[in-house]
Amino acid sequence: MKALTDALIRALKPPASGRVELTDASCRGLCLRMTPGGTKSFGFRSRPPGGGRPERLTLGTYPDLSLRDARAKADKLRQEIAAGKNPFAQKREAPARSFAALAERYLNEHARRHKRSATKDERNLRLHILPRWGDRDFASIGRSDAIALIERIVSAGKHTLANHVHALISGVFSFAMDVDLATANPAARLRKRGVQRVKTRILSDDEIRLFWHHVADAAMSRAVGSALRLALVTGCRPGEIAGMTRSELEFDSDGLPIRWTVPAARSKNGRAHFVPLSPLARAIVSEALEIVGADSSFVFPSRAARGHVDSSTLATAMARLSTILPENEPGTVTWKAQPPTGHDLRRTCATRLAAAGVPAEDVSAILNHVRADVAGRHYDHYRRADEKRRALDRWARILASIVKPSLPSNIVALR
Repeated sequence: MKALTDALIRALKPPASGRVELTDASCRGLCLRMTPGGTKSFGFRSRPPGGGRPERLTLGTYPDLSLRDARAKADKLRQEIAAGKNPFAQKREAPARSFAALAERYLNEHARRHKRSATKDERNLRLHILPRWGDRDFASIGRSDAIALIERIVSAGKHTLANHVHALISGVFSFAMDVDLATANPAARLRKRGVQRVKTRILSDDEIRLFWHHVADAAMSRAVGSALRLALVTGCRPGEIAGMTRSELEFDSDGLPIRWTVPAARSKNGRAHFVPLSPLARAIVSEALEIVGADSSFVFPSRAARGHVDSSTLATAMARLSTILPENEPGTVTWKAQPPTGHDLRRTCATRLAAAGVPAEDVSAILNHVRADVAGRHYDHYRRADEKRRALDRWARILASIVKPSLPSNIVALR
């Protein structure tokens, strides 16, 4: 047994095989292990409180962990053992106490069971939270940690994302409190740090023409382009359109799709959504069905994987559209100055319906918005089918007159 020194440690030669371990005479319990590959790591060896066989904890790799700091860690561990604590048991339990383990429980026991945004939660955890907190004991995460992580996203100019991550952190720790794993929520009553602005982006006539004629070029497949066009025609959420299946459609005697019902399980508000298909919407859906053939249950299948196109694919196509628009066409300048998103197609539909004189309650029904009052939530389940059909047919005529200004005289764009 020798007192370890930096000179001694640096001079050590790797063993030909196995591992060599030196015990530090100047610090009880501290040892240095060296492998044939030349890796040198500090450890702490001692009996746990109450006796038993000696156990070992790895403290860190030399020279990332200095000899001085390794001795300080060993001293602290001896003090914990003297006070009756068992650092070896805590080390074994650490994986279960990590934020990554808590996040996985949150996804399995809460988000995937009760939230339609579970996939979004999983993505935000993977991209923005787990890289910084994954290995940490979740009990060690405090308010200052939450603020630092959220501010990092705000500083990148992503205010809406910062607020989503804020809400997710609060949700994970609220779950931890509910299952008796945590006693505090570091994001509770924390003011939102991102500045979210109400979105008002509406497509002009020129931009609608640009979108209609070029979206197929920007999309990865015809299915993506058709799904985005249908979002503008129906005002439905792009993600709900992406998952459309044959079984959700109703057909007339000629086999043409005339109605679509988004099931409650796929609807954002948990209510089934009846969508009458205008002639323009029928043409889009019919063409999509003809392209995919009878083998696919999805109307807009994904080329990259089994299943349907997803919201991120639609968002990517909308973003790519800004890069391929011809510079000399009307609407390109405003489009590139403020590139629209898939949700802006839905907002454009709603705004144009209101401008055409469609009553607000009919526009809300088309958007599948639920009235906030008691009657709306619990009693009024009228589908407004006829009203929605008339409104969407009117919008289809207006949209057709924008996309193709020289229409036959029997098609009139009503106010």
